[in-house]
Amino acid sequence: MRILVVGAGATGGYFGGRLAQAGRDVTFLVREARARTLRERGLRIVGLGEQTVLEPKLVTADTVEGPYDLVLLTVKESGLLGAVADLAPAVGPDTLILPVLNGMRQIDVLVERFGEDAVLGGIAYVMTTLDADGDILRLAPMHRLAYGRRDGSLDDRIQAVHAELSDAGFDTALSERILSGMWSKWTFISALGAVCVLGNGTVGEVAAVPGGTALADAVLTEGASVAAAAGYPVSDKELDVYRGMLTEQGSDDTSSLFRDLSVGLPVEAEQIFGDLVARAEALGVAVPLLGAVAVRLRVHNARVGGA
Repeated sequence: MRILVVGAGATGGYFGGRLAQAGRDVTFLVREARARTLRERGLRIVGLGEQTVLEPKLVTADTVEGPYDLVLLTVKESGLLGAVADLAPAVGPDTLILPVLNGMRQIDVLVERFGEDAVLGGIAYVMTTLDADGDILRLAPMHRLAYGRRDGSLDDRIQAVHAELSDAGFDTALSERILSGMWSKWTFISALGAVCVLGNGTVGEVAAVPGGTALADAVLTEGASVAAAAGYPVSDKELDVYRGMLTEQGSDDTSSLFRDLSVGLPVEAEQIFGDLVARAEALGVAVPLLGAVAVRLRVHNARVGGA
């Protein structure tokens, strides 16, 4: 199976690197600047005692040729539309596209361009970042991909994708309820981002002050209300787990969005918050706290030139 990984950053570089390490036929579609770094240093996965160096196959937008069997789309919000245009030559009539961005906007964009049948649902669970050298730094052992047909069907093509992605150095799950999983993760990451942005600190710092745990519960309730109205309610068990994580005393946890915000980088304002607020409005669900976060992040992006 020919696999094209769009993006070789913290997420795409990690999962694509693991697939290449396991002997899969993997090519990375990257921008020229990233290609130069990878040619000079190799694709490096470091941290947690690891020092892996790979020599990845690379293409850029002007050299990509298709079709590929599977496209793993791992870019951030700011690169989504450009990546869709760049990967188009890689898509044939039997290509499946697996996006692992947060939220749901990417599904709409991809379906509009490539059709319903080509687009899978997907979730990446991984804690990685790019360090100053452009290497992929692991921050925690978690590494899991979940994916599936958005209608829950289990045809031969999705089974073949599952076989190809499995036993490649990370955990995998073929889900018949992938959209529910995507909504659940969206609920959590929006709540985590809101806690950190509105509280301007880590989970533990927010939880330690009066009103901090109430804030966490309020933003989680808002996100869960949108998911339920959209037809994908988050279970009480999951909400209890999320609530515990968002109010844990002494926790150093922050969202990647907040970390980007803190150092002046563009953030995923629309992908995580703007789109969620728009869907809430369309469904008649009030989300004043999430709306406030969206405004805060839009102002930040306007200042730093983000999307």
